[in-house]
Amino acid sequence: MVKKVVIKLGTGILSAGKGKIHEARLAKLANGIHAVGKSSKTQVIVVSSGAVGLGMGKLGLDSRPTDLAILRACAAIGQCLLMNAWTDALRHVGLVSAQVLLTRDDFNERARSQKVQETLDALLAQGVIPIVNENDSVSDEEIKFGDNDVLSALLCSLGKANLLVILSTAKGLMTHPEAGSLVPFVAEITPAIEQMAKGTDSPTAVGGMVTKIEAAKIATKSGCAVFIGSGEQPSELSEIINGQAIGTFFAPAGLELRERKRWLAFFPKPKGRISIDDGARNAILTQGGSLLASGLLHIEGEFEKAEVVSIIDSRNQTIARGITRFSSAELLEIRGKSNSEVLDLHPGKTRPEVVHRDHLAPHVSSPN
Repeated sequence: MVKKVVIKLGTGILSAGKGKIHEARLAKLANGIHAVGKSSKTQVIVVSSGAVGLGMGKLGLDSRPTDLAILRACAAIGQCLLMNAWTDALRHVGLVSAQVLLTRDDFNERARSQKVQETLDALLAQGVIPIVNENDSVSDEEIKFGDNDVLSALLCSLGKANLLVILSTAKGLMTHPEAGSLVPFVAEITPAIEQMAKGTDSPTAVGGMVTKIEAAKIATKSGCAVFIGSGEQPSELSEIINGQAIGTFFAPAGLELRERKRWLAFFPKPKGRISIDDGARNAILTQGGSLLASGLLHIEGEFEKAEVVSIIDSRNQTIARGITRFSSAELLEIRGKSNSEVLDLHPGKTRPEVVHRDHLAPHVSSPN
């Protein structure tokens, strides 16, 4: 069970134009927070961006000010509007909100970080929803370099949250930022995963994914799972918590590979089915091996590489889930082939495995 979740919302999700709040999204999020709190007793902390943008709208500014004093003023004005919006949305579902403004110094000194944790714990114990933001109205550094993705991850580490949910205009980590496919599950944040976030050298092409991966690294190292998905058409919060939403899940680090792989077996919804012979079944379940093309029997569904698939044995039983290194079309082509034949057919591939053993998990119903 997810006992504590931190939800980070980007400015683009909360904004409905110049200086306006997207009230419909805020209402849906408030309903979701109320629902998970009532049904599963999940505690929720919200990290909400948007203060500067709201303040700019109130002052009639079309572009972000370069004068830091004006920028701080925008943050101060906008923070009032932001909290009013959250207070109204949560009040409609019978919840009370509380404003918590933080800077990096609050995490750098043990005494201060302990007081932050004590305050948050006290609010959550009373059923209050903390609305956290960086204190941009008093700190130049936070406005210029601060990032609420990282702030949300630090809160997860401080408060021992089970899940960090980052909602923005990005639907998740993509294999390529412009025309790639969604990566549904990340067992470990490797250099290859970080490279996906960077994409091209153009700063306009990454869509802020670099900072989200940095946040995921911080959160997962503290034993917290992470979900990155779109907030433009947000899934119900309960769907995210139960692993039924579209996006990218990151398993907690600091666990043995076997434990991390249990999250793979639970969270991402499979996009297709791969039927295998008894030899492949034995290799996976008793030898801890990878799934090779030689053991494939049938391919069901259409999916791209890096998507999650169910592995089905000859008895039509689901024995595992895994992240495929080939699309469904490619699997039809290499089905029954040897490793050398697979590499000959796909010279761009450096390894022949259909699903590597590190991305293959026996089927279970829950990560707990």
